[in-house]
Amino acid sequence: MTAYAVRRLWQMIPTMAGVILLVFFLFNWVGGDPAYVLAGLFSSQEQIASIRRELGLDEALHVQLLIFLRQVLSFDFGNSWTTSEPVSRIFATRLPASLTVVGPLLIIETIVGVVFAVALAWVRGTWVDRSVMVLFTMGMSVSILVFIILGQYLLAYRLGWFPVQGWGESFGTNALVYAPLPILLGLIVSIAPNTRLFRSFVIDEIDQDYVRTARAKGLSEARVLFVHVLRNALIPVITFVVSNLPGLLLGAFLLERFFGIPGIGREIILAVERSDFPVIKAATVYVALATMIFNLIGDLLYRVADPRIQLR
Repeated sequence: MTAYAVRRLWQMIPTMAGVILLVFFLFNWVGGDPAYVLAGLFSSQEQIASIRRELGLDEALHVQLLIFLRQVLSFDFGNSWTTSEPVSRIFATRLPASLTVVGPLLIIETIVGVVFAVALAWVRGTWVDRSVMVLFTMGMSVSILVFIILGQYLLAYRLGWFPVQGWGESFGTNALVYAPLPILLGLIVSIAPNTRLFRSFVIDEIDQDYVRTARAKGLSEARVLFVHVLRNALIPVITFVVSNLPGLLLGAFLLERFFGIPGIGREIILAVERSDFPVIKAATVYVALATMIFNLIGDLLYRVADPRIQLR
């Protein structure tokens, strides 16, 4: 396993090189001249030239690429164009808030989705299975905005069980007071699609030859389902969860925006709205790197789910 992990880490180098080149050329050719963005509409050519010198945009293209490469390797993308805050500090201070919500949400929704999927596979084909699937299909057609607004109105404003929105400095206060309602609403939104997907994984495994062999040997249906089928069904579940984790941080933007959570998703959306290129470039590189790392972690977790799997 160690040799496999080292080999995969080496394979990340050319992949990251391609990402760096793609991001560099996209932002230099498609994104327009950053000097005009920073200078504004009412600016002189002298001001624009000064900004270009400050950003290194008056250098040759290969020099600009080396500057960008140095930023990537040092994780120092300079300062935000709109707030003048160091980009590294933006990510370091906003990421904990996002993880406070996304971390527990990911764990809970995965466990609940797997439990529901196995339970529905146990009673597959019955009226309970069909009714729950119809209910979940209806739930998937409702926008997350509806759940957020209704949740804030009913659970926070009317019943007073949770604060409507807010965020504090203490991790304990945030985790126990401000985060539960966003986590609950995120779970309500995600439980239907996750259960439907995970159920399909379980059903696919039930139809395999090894299941029929296990039944022919006299194993109980419970042992077949919870030991043999579930172990193999967890492999695509791990793939789905790990591959979607980087996007989940960004996808929590609506929860962060409506509940006043100073997370990374809200910060990136604001950067896009303001054309804050240093933040956007850093986010692009970080998400690409996180995706590759989480994919590696997912591959290693395959061995945990099923030790018979050989990593080559």
